[in-house]
Formats: sequence, C-alpha cells, structure tokens
Amino acid sequence: MFEPAKACNRKLIGARYYLRGFEEEYGPLNTSGNPEYRSARDFLGHGTHTASTAVGSIVKNNASFFGLGQGTARGGAPRARLAVYKVCWGKDYDGKCSEADILAGFDDALHDRVHVISASFGSKPPLLPLFVSEAAIGSFHAMQLGVTVVFSAGNEGPDPSQVTNVAPWGICVAASSVDRMFPTRITLDNKLSVMGESFIITPIKAKLADATTYFVNGVCRPENWIQSKFAVGRVILCFSSIGPYEIDEAEEAAKKANASALIFVEAMTRQVAVDIIPSVHVNLEQGTKIKHYLAQSPTKPVVQIESSKTVIGKSPAPRVAYFSSRGPSSITPDILKPDISAPGVNILAAWPPQTSPTLTLDDKRSVSWNFQSGTSMSCPHVSGVVALIKSAHPTWSPAAIRSAIVTTAYTRDTSFDSIVADGSMKASDPLDFGAGHIDPVKAMDPGLVYDMKTSDYIMFLCNIGYTEDQISQIVLCPSGTDTSCPQVPQSHVNLNYPSITFSNLQSTVTIKRSVRNVGKNKNVIYFCTISEPDGVEVVIWPRVLIFSWFKVESTYYVTLKPKKESQGRYDFGEIVCGPMASTRSGAPCVCLSIPPVVTPMNIFHHPENPQNAI
Repeated sequence: MFEPAKACNRKLIGARYYLRGFEEEYGPLNTSGNPEYRSARDFLGHGTHTASTAVGSIVKNNASFFGLGQGTARGGAPRARLAVYKVCWGKDYDGKCSEADILAGFDDALHDRVHVISASFGSKPPLLPLFVSEAAIGSFHAMQLGVTVVFSAGNEGPDPSQVTNVAPWGICVAASSVDRMFPTRITLDNKLSVMGESFIITPIKAKLADATTYFVNGVCRPENWIQSKFAVGRVILCFSSIGPYEIDEAEEAAKKANASALIFVEAMTRQVAVDIIPSVHVNLEQGTKIKHYLAQSPTKPVVQIESSKTVIGKSPAPRVAYFSSRGPSSITPDILKPDISAPGVNILAAWPPQTSPTLTLDDKRSVSWNFQSGTSMSCPHVSGVVALIKSAHPTWSPAAIRSAIVTTAYTRDTSFDSIVADGSMKASDPLDFGAGHIDPVKAMDPGLVYDMKTSDYIMFLCNIGYTEDQISQIVLCPSGTDTSCPQVPQSHVNLNYPSITFSNLQSTVTIKRSVRNVGKNKNVIYFCTISEPDGVEVVIWPRVLIFSWFKVESTYYVTLKPKKESQGRYDFGEIVCGPMASTRSGAPCVCLSIPPVVTPMNIFHHPENPQNAI
C-alpha cells in the first residue's frame, strides 16, 4: 500500500526487515491466512506503538482510544528521526525473533549511524551467556561506537530473578504505572454499586450469571465450557482464583459462551487491556460482594455497566507493575538490573489502522491509537529521554547517559510515599525498579556522571571468568582491541557502574568509584552522607569531593563491612552526596546493591543547582 506524498513528513527515514534467520529456524514465513507482511511494514502493532512512544510527533487534542485518554500525544523526543529494523514476526508466530536477525539488525543500524537503539524484546530465563547472546553482542558493538541501547526488562514478574537483557553496557527498563485510571461503575438491581476498571465504550445492561452455570467447576477456561450452555444476554462473573487462570483465558471462554460481557475478579485490579469481549476488572473484595449478592438474589440480578471514564491524578503513581520482571540478574547478580523504571501500564500510542486493537480477526474495528502494557512500553520512554540527552550532550558516552538517568531517578510517588510494588503491595526496592523512576528533566543536568570505556567492560568480562576467546566473540573488530585478561583477576565490582551490588558479602570489601563533574559550575565541592543497610557498616573516603576547572574527575572508595552472617537476603541503604552549599537530599543517584547482608544502597548526589534537589 502506498501513502500519498502529503503523508510523508520525513519522520521515518529508513525501514529494513530480516527474515533469513527466522526462516532458517522456523521455516518459510506463512502469510496465507496469517495477517503478517513480508516487509518492514508492521502488522502486530508492537513496533508502531513503541516507535511512536519514543519519537512520535506531537498530535494535539485528538489522540484517544474511542474517546478514552483524550488529549495531546507526543513521543519522548518528537523531533527525532526514526529508522525501523523489523527483526520479530507475528501474529501466528507470537512475536518470535531470530538471534541471527537481531544481530543483523544491530549491525545495519550501526552502519546507518543511528544514535539510539530501542530494543523492546528479550528472552525468558535461563539466559544465554553474554558471549553468545546476540542482543548482548549487538549492544556491545553499539557501546563501542557510542550508541546507547535501551532494553525492556521482561514481563515475568513479580517473581525474583526473571529480569532479562542484563548486559551492563545496556539500559534495562522496568515498567511502572501512570496516574491515569479508567473507572467503570457496575450496578446490580440499582442496589449494589462497585467501581471497577475497563475500556468499555458503550453501556451494557444484562442479567448477571455465575461462572458455574457455564463452565465446569466455575473455571473460566475455553476447554471448561459446557457446550449446551450459552450465555447470550448474560454478563459472566469469573474469579481468577478458581483455577487459576489469566484474563485472556477468561475472555476467550466468555466469548465462546456468547456472553455479553465479563466481570473478571483477581486478587488486585491489574492493568486493563483492550479486551476481545467487554470486560471489567475488579479486585477480590469487590468481586466477593458481587458474588454474595448474586447468591442471595432469588432471580438473576440485572447488572448495568456504565461507559468507562478517564480520570487523572486521583491515584498515587508510579507503582511498579506486577508483571515487570524483577532482579537480581540470574547470570550477573553483581550488576543491578533493572536499571530504572518508566511508564509501562496502559500506555496510549499510535497503532496501525489495518490491525484491530485486539489483534483478533473477528474484531473489525480500526483505530489509530491503542492502549498497551508491558516493559516493551516502558523501554521507548527511556529511549526518547536518551535521544534528548544525546542531543543536548552529543559527546557523552552511553555509560555517561545511563549514569545521568540512573543517578537522577526518584523513589517517591505523587503522594510523597514510597513507590509500591504491585504483586506484593510493599514498598519497591532496587530489585524491582533499579535506582527508581525516571526523571527526564533532572537527567539533563545530573551534576556528576559515572563513565566507562570499552576496556572497562572487557576487564569486567575477564573478572567474571570469561576467556579471551569468549570475549573476542563479543567485541567489534577484536583484532584492533585489546581483549587480553590479567593473570590475576580483579574484583568485578570495581566496574564504574552507577550501582554497586554484592550477591554474597562475606568479608570487608572496598569498592572504587570515579565521577566526572559535568555541571555548569566547575568549582564545586560535594559532601557525602551515609544511610547504612541493615547489618553493614559503610565507610566512604574521602567524604568530600572537590572539583575545579583543573580537576573535573574525582575518585572515592566505599568500604563495606558485614556485621552479620550472610543469609542470602538483600538489604538496602544509600549514600547521599551534594554541594556544600546545599543541605537537601537529591539527585543524581547511584544505587548500590548488596545482598547477604547483602544490600543495595542508593547513592545520591545533588546537582550543582540546589533548587533541583529533592
């Protein structure tokens, strides 16, 4: 399909696609009956959604999903150009990506001299070693050429150690919520009223029925449908705890039974998805009230479901999404991953009009905007911020840019309380969201940055036990780069990362970190204070960091002494550094993670301008 000339705005400046590796692995791409394009064109919608989140141009006032989320839309870096490298394939292939195609896409992007790579993909654990992971290799090549790569952390939360894309030279992004909700009122017989959440456009009035009427044992799965029972004109009440099962299974089951709508009950209301059948999400307390009312009603009660509303600023945000993959890293536990969190729940972004919002063939709706949730959505938020930082500071390395983002993160929500981790309902910690939630404005002026070169990462690989041959598989042009390892390995925790993590602190350890002053004030003194993790004595030397026109870099040492036996747990603390003139705590931040006593610690530095401190 060809677009008219007037539709061209020079936003999209390149598009490539990669099939050779995919077809070697999965066979010829099937386009017969599978609505996928054998081209760079996007059918799945994932690429369009993430690209517009990162660099979409400003669209004033008329961005919405059938009126929900109405407002002005813009990407993180709306004036940036976009080059597309399609390495994954759907719909029947469920977004599968070949490792060979991924590396080919990286190589072409670097040859095309892109400045930022946004990679919303990843593999579930068990993770491959870094020297055979194409994403790790491709992002290492990018780092060597000064290109920042931003990855998604994965959607396998809230269990620990599920985080993916853990190479220290990339940025790994967790997903958090925004302060926008879509409340949907449910009323039974005009007597009981419950507020759920949904994307329902048209009001629904029907009889309410319990899942036990239509599904064996009340388990709302397609295979449990009692085929002689049809729910035409009924709203089915399904409890996820009876099974258990997920929302997509319940929707498919309700649709198979020809229900009018679904009330889905789960332990807590999770993110709303665009549903294949009108569905309202309610929590277990609300669902129990509805079930009790249904049980006590002599006849099937009439349920009225109102159209969903858009409400902003009424709920504390951010909250770490329950699905966002948590640390620690399963292959490099002494590198804190994820690095940062960004919005990834119910994100409204562009959508290909030829693709239905639910991706189902019987959904004939066409939309230009759609809601999606996942760390795939949080990743391009950070990619857009990276593009802005790169435009303001074109000489900064990927490590310096990552440091600016990590060391300016915040850990309090809009109610000034701790950011909650959905899935546990407890306060988040660095294993949930890295250093915290991204603050794009402060990231532009971090004060100090922790920088690294290719040689630092090579030394890290040596110190975690990789051989020179294995390291040569990662490095771009290894013949021109020193990949030799010292005969006596050093401690890999001295990698100048903007976090420090110990997975097993058994004895006193001293860690080195170096910072460079990138603030406008070249003559400045930083003073550091400590909040110790439980069971760890922390000493910093020197406590005062002095910078001038003649000394833009400074080194300090952190000594960690365990005061209790390691029990394989994580404890957290922080070090706060700021200009002598300021007494307020704030950014930038470095998150130090150390288990057994183990303990992630956050280290914060004031920017040179105290008014930006928090």
